[in-house]
Amino acid sequence: MDTVGPAQPGEQASPASPVRPRLSRRRLLQGAALAAVPYALLPDPLAGAQPESVDYPPAEWQPASTSNYTPSDRPVGYDIDRVIIHVTQETYTKTLAIFVNPQKKVSAHYLVRSADGHVAQCVHEADIAWHAGNWDYNTRSIGIEHEGWVDQPSYFTNALYEQSARLTAAICDKYGIPKDREHIIGHYQVPGTDHTDPGPHWDWVRYLRLVNFA
Repeated sequence: MDTVGPAQPGEQASPASPVRPRLSRRRLLQGAALAAVPYALLPDPLAGAQPESVDYPPAEWQPASTSNYTPSDRPVGYDIDRVIIHVTQETYTKTLAIFVNPQKKVSAHYLVRSADGHVAQCVHEADIAWHAGNWDYNTRSIGIEHEGWVDQPSYFTNALYEQSARLTAAICDKYGIPKDREHIIGHYQVPGTDHTDPGPHWDWVRYLRLVNFA
């Protein structure tokens, strides 16, 4: 859950450009300020749900702060050619709290809950979420966060795998993205990252099989 900081539409990184500064996921997700955010301040799951606003019909609309992503017109302004898989290192509820906090400068397009695979959409696919810690990869990808910790495989439930795979399959079908490991990647594969998610317990063989048969 890294941030590339405030970005200007149309700005692109070249291979020679340094990776834009980003904050550590642990600093973002384990800060004391986060613990002080009361549940009552989170978007109400019923009142906030707007099915007409989502790009993926089964998802619930839980919008991130407009300070935490870059408005765009993808895939017109930028091609979308990959999906990036993340693990939150935090709970579903607290992750939503981070995305609505304008000071955090971080977001993802989708968040998948561990217990039941429930999907929240936080940023429209046309817009650029700040999830990869690399501006070029942010512009060309859809970021999917998964509730859990990289060293606690119990969070990677059947429901989480299945519902996430259906989401990824739908994204790939929409944008013509091949359903393979060259185009469905982990956060750890983003150039310049120091992150390891989704970690060694993420079952890539199972996940890609589910994506291809969704």
